[in-house]
Amino acid sequence: MIVKMKFLSITGPKNDIERMAKRYLSKYEIQLENALTELRTVKNLRPFMEGNPYEETMRVGREYLPGEGLPKNVKNTEMSPREAEKIIQEVGETISQLRERKQELEEKRTQCAQYREKIEPFQQLPYNTHKLLNFRFVKFRFGRIPREYYEKFEKYVYESLNTIFYITHSNQEYVWGVYFMPASQAHQVDAVYTSMHFEVIYIPDEYEGTAQEACAGLTRRLEELDKELAGIDREILEAVSGRLQELYDAVNCLEEVERNFGIRKYAALTKEKNNTFYILCGWMTQKDAESFQKEIERDQDQNTFVVVEDRQENVSSTPPTKLKNLRLFRPFEMYIKMYGLPAYNEMDPTLFVGLSYAFIFGAMFGDVGQGLVLLLGGYLLYRLKGVNLAAIVSTAGVFSTIFGFLYGSFFGFEDTVIPHIWLSPKEAMMQLPVVGQMNTVFVVAVAFGMFLILLAMIFHIVVCVKNRETGEALFSTNGVAGFVFYGALVSIIFLVMTGHPLPAGGVLGAVLGIPLLCMAFKEPIIAWMEKREELVEGGKVMFLIQTFFEMFEVLLSFFSNTLSFVRIGAFAVSHAAMMEVVMMLAGFENAGGGNWIVVVLGNVFVCAMEGLIVGIQVLRLEYYELFSRFYKGSGHEFRPYQLNKEKQI
Repeated sequence: MIVKMKFLSITGPKNDIERMAKRYLSKYEIQLENALTELRTVKNLRPFMEGNPYEETMRVGREYLPGEGLPKNVKNTEMSPREAEKIIQEVGETISQLRERKQELEEKRTQCAQYREKIEPFQQLPYNTHKLLNFRFVKFRFGRIPREYYEKFEKYVYESLNTIFYITHSNQEYVWGVYFMPASQAHQVDAVYTSMHFEVIYIPDEYEGTAQEACAGLTRRLEELDKELAGIDREILEAVSGRLQELYDAVNCLEEVERNFGIRKYAALTKEKNNTFYILCGWMTQKDAESFQKEIERDQDQNTFVVVEDRQENVSSTPPTKLKNLRLFRPFEMYIKMYGLPAYNEMDPTLFVGLSYAFIFGAMFGDVGQGLVLLLGGYLLYRLKGVNLAAIVSTAGVFSTIFGFLYGSFFGFEDTVIPHIWLSPKEAMMQLPVVGQMNTVFVVAVAFGMFLILLAMIFHIVVCVKNRETGEALFSTNGVAGFVFYGALVSIIFLVMTGHPLPAGGVLGAVLGIPLLCMAFKEPIIAWMEKREELVEGGKVMFLIQTFFEMFEVLLSFFSNTLSFVRIGAFAVSHAAMMEVVMMLAGFENAGGGNWIVVVLGNVFVCAMEGLIVGIQVLRLEYYELFSRFYKGSGHEFRPYQLNKEKQI
C-alpha cells in the first residue's frame, strides 16, 4: 500500500532552527522541499544563507580518526560544538608538532639515502675519498659509463689517453669507477670521457675514510632515522588513541551540526517587525505529521508553529511515494521499482504482483522437488545475503511445489513417485466445440489470462474514480466500456465452448456495439460531458479513419494479450517434455534402472535454465499484458532528509 502523506510548514525564530531540527525533526522522517519554491504566494522571502563555521574543524577531525578500532557508541551526547572544536584543536596541535618533527626527519632520511646511493657503487675503491679532494696535480672524476661505450673506450681510446680508469662496480648496463688525470690535461681528458657518455657523480665531502666505511656509516644513520620516525608514528598514534573516544564524540557532534546546518538550504527567511523567522516545508507520513504536530504544541517555545496542509490544491509539489507492504510481499517491490514507482494517486500493485507472479511461475514450473530446491535455496540466500530476488524465488518455489503435486511431478518423475492430483500437463486433453481437441492446460491458461485482464481493468476503473477522472473511467479501453466489451467477448466464448445457446443477435450487438462505440468516440463524449468544444484535427473524415484504425488496434491488442497467456500452459508442457528427455538420456524411460548422475545433472540444468526463462516470461506478462492496462509508475520516491543518520566515519 501507499502510505498517506501530509505537507507541513514549520515556522519559528531564526536562531531556533538548529534546536528544532535536533530535538524534533531528528525523530521523524521528512522530505524537505525548497521553501522559496513552495511558498510562491508569500512575499518578502529570502534564502537562509548561513554557512557552517565548524565545517573545516569537522573535516580535520575526521582525518585524525583511524580507519579501524573506532568506539562503538557515542558517550558524550551532550557535547557542545565549542567543546568539540576545542578537543579537535588540542589533538591537532599535538599532532601538528609531531608531524613537523617527522617531516624534518624524513627530509634528513631522504638526503642520507641519496648520499648512500651515490657512494654505494664505489665501495671497492681502497682509498680515503676525503683525501682525494685535496689532490693538487691530479684531478679525478667519480661516475659511470654505459658498458657498450666503455668497451669502445677501452679498445680504441684508453691506451692513447693520459688517464687511469679504476673500476669499482659494473653490471650489464653500466660500469662505475673513478678516472684520474693530470690537472694540466683535465680539459682534454674530460672532453673525451664526455664524448663516451661518461656521467659524472658528485660525491659529498662529508665523510672520512673509504667509500665502504662511508656507506656503512650512512646505513647506520638510516637505521637510526627509521627508528626515530617509527617512534614519532607511535607518538602520533598514542596522541589519537589516548583521546579516541573524545575525538569520536567531537566529530560525531560536529557532524550532527553539519546535518542541521544542511537543513538551512531548504529554509526561507521572512521578517516580521523586528523579528526574523525561518520557514521549512516538506512531506511527512500522516502518522508522523500528527505526532510531530502534537509534540510541537507541547513545546515551551510558543513561537514555533506547524501547519499541516489538508488540501492538495494548495501545494505546488507532488506528494512522494512511500510503500508499506507485508514482509512477505516486500521483496516484490523490486519489480515495481524496476517499472516505476506508483504515483501518490495510483494504487500500489505489490500485493497483486506478489500473488500473480508466484502463482503463474508455479503453474509454468510445477515440480515438487525442484520447487523445494527453489524454496529452500532462495530462503537461505535471502536470510544470509538479504537479496530480494532470492526471496521472490523462494516464494515462487512454494507455488512450484504446490503445482508439482497437482501435476504429479517430482524431479522429472511424472506420476511415478507421486500421483497427480489434478492432471498431467503433457497428456491432459479436452474436446472443445469449433476448435476440436486441445490441451487442457492451454485452455485453463487462456481462461486465467482473461480473468487477470478483467481484474486489471477493474483496477484501472478504481484508480480513475479515485482521481475523479469520470470520462476515463467510463469510456476508455480499460474503463467500464472496455470491461463490458471484453467481458461480453469472454462470456460469448464461454457459452460457445460449454455448448450453451447464445443470446439474441440484437442483445449481442448492443452488448458489443455500444461499448465499442463509446471507446471509439471517447474524446467527443468526454468533451460533451465537460461542456467544452472538442477540436477535431484534419476534419471529420480523417477523425473517422483514425478512429477505425485505433479500434482495430484495440481489438488486436485484446486478442494478442489474451493469447499471450498461452505461454503459461506451453511452459508447463515444455517442462514435462524436457524432464522426459532427461529421463530418456538417463535410461529411466522403461521404468528400469538408470544413470542417477544424468538425472541430477539434468535437473540442475533444467532448474537453472527453465527457472530463469520462466521468471523472465512471467515478468513480461506482468509488465506488458497487465501493467499497461492500469499502471503508469510515474511516482517519485519518498527521500527523507537524514538528520539522525549514522554516518560512516
